[in-house]
Amino acid sequence: MTTPYEGGAEVEKQHGVTLVNAAKKEGVRHLVYTSVASADKKTGIPHFDSKREIEQQIAKADVPFTTIGPVYFMENLLFPSSLDALRQGKYAAALPPRRNIQQVAVQDIGRFAALVFERRVEFLGKRVDIASDELSGSEMAKILSRISGQILEYTQLPLSAVRAQSEDMATMYAWFDRVGYDAPIGKLRREYPEVGWHTFEDWATQQDWSVLAESRK
Repeated sequence: MTTPYEGGAEVEKQHGVTLVNAAKKEGVRHLVYTSVASADKKTGIPHFDSKREIEQQIAKADVPFTTIGPVYFMENLLFPSSLDALRQGKYAAALPPRRNIQQVAVQDIGRFAALVFERRVEFLGKRVDIASDELSGSEMAKILSRISGQILEYTQLPLSAVRAQSEDMATMYAWFDRVGYDAPIGKLRREYPEVGWHTFEDWATQQDWSVLAESRK
């Protein structure tokens, strides 16, 4: 796994190339790379494109590989900025309230990666986009309200506010609204039931939302 969130997309690419070269040198029998869903489709999103370039380097290196492409993490909701909004009674995102977005629980990514290693031959040379659920911001707000016991309303953030913080993130949200992920959720659940795919409600039920109530005291 590589990340652009510390040194930027260029540094991420350098890390990826270094890892690929090391894997080739050491004769690694199976390199499993966690990229991002739709990175192979020229989205124009900087932190998608950096992963696409790493995928290309892996292919050129002739190392036995599998690429996993997870969608938007459910755990992003636990970022400090997201929790701050929830404490104010809002679930906020830069998407229309009824715009669906595919999401995945981090636990599901780990379990799918373990499955790839266990069934090595089946997955060699493949790229698999994975997602656990798909729903809108309004639906998420209703689920969170019911589970947390706090009244939460969905708030659509203006894209300009996101752009003021990060052009990369603004480009991503614009793509979410215009195109969006298309991982085959039904097929994944049918073919790989051992992963135990979470719905958003499953995931939310497993979280401790008491911090929201405490913040309002």
